[in-house]
Amino acid sequence: MIWLLLASADPVATAVAQMSLEQKAAQLQSTVPADPKAGLPAYDWWNEGLHGLARNGHATVFPQAIGMAATWDTALVAKIGDVVATEARARFNAQDVGANRKIYEGLTIWSPNINIFRDPRWGRGQETYGEDPYLTGRLGVAFIGGLQGPDPLHPKVIATPKHFAVHSGPEAGRDSFDVDPSPYDLEATYFPAFRLAVTEGKAQSLMCAYNSIHGVPACASAPLMIDRLRRDWGFKGFTVSDCDAVANIYLYHHYRLDGPAAAAAAIKGGTDLNCGNAYAGLPAAVRQGLVTEAEVDTALIRSLEARRALGTVFGAANPWRSIGTDQVDTPAHRALALDAARKSIVLLKNDANRLPLKPGSRIAVIGADADDLGVLQGNYHGTAVAPVTPLEGIRKQFGAANVRYAQGSSLADGAAVPVPETVFAGGLKTEYFAAQAGVGAPTLTRTDRHIDIDHNRASPAPGLAKTFGVRWTGTFTPPAAGTYPLVVDVPACWKDCSTHDAVRLWIGDRQLSAGEVKKGRVEVTLTSDGKPVPFRLELDHRSDDEGIRLLWSPPAQPLLDQAVATARDADVIVAVMGLSPDLEGEALSVSVPGFVGGDRTDIGLPLAQVRLLEALKATGKPIVLVLTSGSAVAVDPASADAILAAWYPGQSGGTAIAETLAGLNNPSGRLPVTFYKTTSDLPAFTDYTMKERTYRYFTGTPLWGFGHGLSYTNFAYSATKPALSVAAGQPLTVTAKLSNSGNRAGEEVVQAYLIAPAAKAGGSTTPVLQRQLVGFGRVALKPGQSRSVCRSRSIRDR
Repeated sequence: MIWLLLASADPVATAVAQMSLEQKAAQLQSTVPADPKAGLPAYDWWNEGLHGLARNGHATVFPQAIGMAATWDTALVAKIGDVVATEARARFNAQDVGANRKIYEGLTIWSPNINIFRDPRWGRGQETYGEDPYLTGRLGVAFIGGLQGPDPLHPKVIATPKHFAVHSGPEAGRDSFDVDPSPYDLEATYFPAFRLAVTEGKAQSLMCAYNSIHGVPACASAPLMIDRLRRDWGFKGFTVSDCDAVANIYLYHHYRLDGPAAAAAAIKGGTDLNCGNAYAGLPAAVRQGLVTEAEVDTALIRSLEARRALGTVFGAANPWRSIGTDQVDTPAHRALALDAARKSIVLLKNDANRLPLKPGSRIAVIGADADDLGVLQGNYHGTAVAPVTPLEGIRKQFGAANVRYAQGSSLADGAAVPVPETVFAGGLKTEYFAAQAGVGAPTLTRTDRHIDIDHNRASPAPGLAKTFGVRWTGTFTPPAAGTYPLVVDVPACWKDCSTHDAVRLWIGDRQLSAGEVKKGRVEVTLTSDGKPVPFRLELDHRSDDEGIRLLWSPPAQPLLDQAVATARDADVIVAVMGLSPDLEGEALSVSVPGFVGGDRTDIGLPLAQVRLLEALKATGKPIVLVLTSGSAVAVDPASADAILAAWYPGQSGGTAIAETLAGLNNPSGRLPVTFYKTTSDLPAFTDYTMKERTYRYFTGTPLWGFGHGLSYTNFAYSATKPALSVAAGQPLTVTAKLSNSGNRAGEEVVQAYLIAPAAKAGGSTTPVLQRQLVGFGRVALKPGQSRSVCRSRSIRDR
């Protein structure tokens, strides 16, 4: 009777008590059905907000996480987290609180990614805050705080730092990979950011990783998920597996023999929710005695308590209900995205003060990355309302009459890139139709420069519904005669998709394709004599497919010739080069020189772009190289007069880059990763020991070191106290005077490092710490202005 009274007073306990085992199992999978008796609408736990609300229509798109890290600005990162939460609530509130939610419509945000970017070859390193555990931890705490808000009892959304733990590639083996880290590396490198996320950030959720640690899958590891996380760090929230990681326990790790046993191992190992459907095996596991129903109940209670805290079930309080869709992509949010893009840019080199560029300069913009929407957005992104590519930003800043463009090359040999505007002289007439392309009168007509459109759950034009048609017509003019492989790329919906979009393509007098795009791509080959021919492409958007791009893999020499000719007529070359999310990312189907499966096999600038850069240098024109990437790219510093790292800079990236070239933005970003000189500087990719990895343990000479970044002004430090040493466990305060000795206002990122006593390695794989970041902060100074900066910390802090 006492239990019944308690249960009746607690709606979570009441709901759990009346569910069958099958119902409980269903509620513990990422896509949960409605349970009207328990008072639970359908809900999908999976939502993303890595650098803006993702995959659910229009949203503010901030710089990719690695670019956010380059700002070294915790206050800024917290504001970004708050915007993500606001826009997630706005989308959630657009439906009734009891509506059945689909994937990417919930309030449980599976971000941030606080894995250590230990090796620049990892394609998902772009999602992280870099290679340092302290910087990662501080930025992670800031982002979590921004997401969850000030009231832990009523979080705005719930943050889910991931992937716990020791996870950073290779992508190809992630489902079965076993890591054997030393206790030292666990404590000094792989755990600190997660500990901070839990103990200081108060994250209310956490995601476990695909890999095993010492032979035990992370999502089934009680020492990791229970002893360390809950007992040692005091974690009170719920945990979730990476997607299909529970099934991997038996399918790939072979840690258990079948699905029910794998589900039981995950529950007993501390994983509450299963992204996937492997927890459908829990009823069988209970009946087989592999796990108790009480253990299942514990996981379910944690999950339902989270939904109640969010104010979405059981009539719970919801102070965030008033946030409406007018709070998506507001002027303030757009301003924050631009500010973040500005602060993320790192000036790596500036010989003879080549930058800023002189007003009125004739500029040749060269490179495939200069006009590629994907390069702005990175992975795990939303749909930007008005994205600005580098080419567009430079034209607006310097005047279209002063800017000429040539693509110059593909990113890598064999890699397709967007067909550039230069192929469509005069642009493309673009007509939108209410249903099927070409049927009835168009509802909107405009001119597009090329075909590179993201309409993921978003209408591309006012008045268009979810289904619509588009027709592009114009003239297709290749740079020379030759064979041109073309790709109509339609990023495909992959979950709960019964249909896909249809495309029809005509070039010249030939129809090259027609029909539904079932696998996301239509590949055709055009043999051209180099003369202009009519072009028409039609799209019928009738599914949850996410956009459309027209790509090509053109012959190399005609593009190179175009670029050289364009450069010769200019005063300065702005070469926008590097990588793209088509080459580096999560589990990609790509295999071209330097890239495989989303990872890199070579950290250098791909050879196709090296050849282009060499040809540009041979013109004798000054070169400004803008590197866009999600990771460190090794380039020859002598190949350009000035070099900027712009990352994947978000919706306002083109504006920020142009302002930096013009001197309106004084670059203040700092590297969150080491730029190594060559791939041979790195240990084996599969080696998770930290010896010779990151600035903390690398004994070689980098191309540019962690924390590096120049300015258009000069900063000077003078110590107000002599150099100090300190005993272990004692606090240390360091004070210095910082002065702006240049003639421009600027921001310096003050960095404090602890240099450990000289020590011999304890073994062949034990790394020797070179130095450790222990404090940082941004300081804005006008010319001639000085300020004292101070940092206090105990060296016991990791």
